[in-house]
Amino acid sequence: MAPKRKRKPVAGGRAYFCRCGRPVFFRNSVCLACKTPLGYEPHLRQVLPLAPASEPELWQLATDGVSSEKYLRCANLDSSAGCNWLVLEQDAADNPRKLCIACRLNRTIPDLSVPENGVLWGRVEAAKRRLVSSLIALNLPVDSRVDQDTQRGLAFDFLSSPPEGPRVLTGHADGIITINIEEANDSARERIREELREPYRTLLGHLRHEAGHYYWGRLIAGSTWLDDFRTLFGDERQDYAAALQRNYQQGPLPGWEQQYVSAYASVHPWEDWAETWAHYLHIVDVLDTALSFGLDFRKLEMEIEPFNREALFRPNEAGAKRFLAVLNAWIELTAVLNELSRSMGQPDLYPFALPHPAVAKLHFIHLVIAPPVD
Repeated sequence: MAPKRKRKPVAGGRAYFCRCGRPVFFRNSVCLACKTPLGYEPHLRQVLPLAPASEPELWQLATDGVSSEKYLRCANLDSSAGCNWLVLEQDAADNPRKLCIACRLNRTIPDLSVPENGVLWGRVEAAKRRLVSSLIALNLPVDSRVDQDTQRGLAFDFLSSPPEGPRVLTGHADGIITINIEEANDSARERIREELREPYRTLLGHLRHEAGHYYWGRLIAGSTWLDDFRTLFGDERQDYAAALQRNYQQGPLPGWEQQYVSAYASVHPWEDWAETWAHYLHIVDVLDTALSFGLDFRKLEMEIEPFNREALFRPNEAGAKRFLAVLNAWIELTAVLNELSRSMGQPDLYPFALPHPAVAKLHFIHLVIAPPVD
């Protein structure tokens, strides 16, 4: 017999259930218990069971509620990307590639005639779907530069370095995020992490960081937020290339731990923004996941020194109390999760300490992208 469903998932959370009552997960395209097809509906932010519609290749949601919507499964379902996202039938007319919101962002994919590239691409796409689902939940623009918004949209190039060189560099330029798929090779990524003496290096971290660069151009450049940005992060008009060279020759700024969320954030105001943006997405997604699985932070027995309003960018802004509650829950939760990781002989899940100036920057990002709170 199917287990009784004890709770409903939090809207926008990460806990999902099949119609048989079994838990299913963000990456699943089929329920392993009852074999029901599953799809991620990005507008509803849920993995949902599917039933065939009357027309070939179309599906409907097999849920208790009445829904007349019909869907295609992403064209990348059966590719190495293994995408389980859905495409609304009504959106397919101007989407000749029949790709979902996330896959539609791809401008270049790896050469799949190279056998190992399929595995690496699949890992990159799994991380990118996680990123895009968070961006959608935050109501951020995710139009494709390929075939939706060719001037201001977002696109990805997933590339591998040619044997003769030069090495592909992960980065962002004018709405195009480039990822070297070598980063999906765990041993290669760990080698680079150790060479650069980084405490944390993941595919998802890369994607969140590079997305931060893109959204700086969309949300900050030329906006009313720019002066406040310069007050907090510094003047982005300083020579970026020179700042990078200085970092690689001399290392991070002395005492960076007192000002920045990471050593790399000290390189340049743009990097400070991108690093802080990535951490904001870390916090939102992890806490959302924890809450959706019923984790009650009030029952954690971990003593911390909580941040107060003085650490915030605008202490008297509406919603400041709630932001502080979320941030302090994050500090408490990650302290426990780090101990759990150590108990398994694994590195800390969150190997960072947040100084007060970094908290102010996180609050600034929150105010830029979060809806107003009454």
